[in-house]
Amino acid sequence: MKRKKKFLNNVSSIFLAIFIAILIRSFVFEPFNIPSGSMKPNLLVGDFIFVSKYSYGYSRHSFPFSLGDAQGKVLSGKYFSNEPKRGDVVVFKTPSNNRTDYIKRIIGLPGDKIKVTNGEIFVNNIKISKKIIEPFIDYQTDEILINNGRRRQFIEYFFEKEIRVLDIIDFSIADNTREYLVPDNNFFVMGDNRDNSQDSRFSSVGFIPSDNIIGKAQFIFFSLENSRFLQIWKWPNSIRWNRIFKKIQ
Repeated sequence: MKRKKKFLNNVSSIFLAIFIAILIRSFVFEPFNIPSGSMKPNLLVGDFIFVSKYSYGYSRHSFPFSLGDAQGKVLSGKYFSNEPKRGDVVVFKTPSNNRTDYIKRIIGLPGDKIKVTNGEIFVNNIKISKKIIEPFIDYQTDEILINNGRRRQFIEYFFEKEIRVLDIIDFSIADNTREYLVPDNNFFVMGDNRDNSQDSRFSSVGFIPSDNIIGKAQFIFFSLENSRFLQIWKWPNSIRWNRIFKKIQ
């Protein structure tokens, strides 16, 4: 009898822990890892970040597997909604499949006119100024072999923010675009690695509905260079100590 009671207590404790973890993940913070270089130089492959779920409100995408509802019939709309600001780094799901997590920077708000001309961003006909600074050195294994990892880097004066961006080459495929008018309740996003980012400049991503935004990227809690998380034996030489607890600008 005692063994059965102990077993039931253990099972209930496990379910309680899982329930609390799901609540925290759905309503407070969710961890994500950065698998690609589209947000270099600010977010690197191997960064692990926390995203605040409460920053912009809650939708079905706030929950694990988007509540398993590809059509959005279980929960529609957004609750306790707050609008992102220009320059915020956000995690979202693309409207095309509602499954894949992306991380980009908010460039345009509802009603904004966005255009890229010769690599220069115009928001409501105002050119975003930038200046070239020292090169960014990319130590990723497959990148360090190209020009010793040196990448052209700029400071972009994006309204009230100063953002480091990469603009590696001139006349890349998305350096010249049409003018986009951001629809109501949607946002225009771009990656900080301007020549290597699938974002709102491309039809595969397009405008991001408010409901698809999961949360705001807040800080890096762990970071590994040229190593996977489970390759613990590589950690002594792979941990980027200077990036741990770094706030995401």
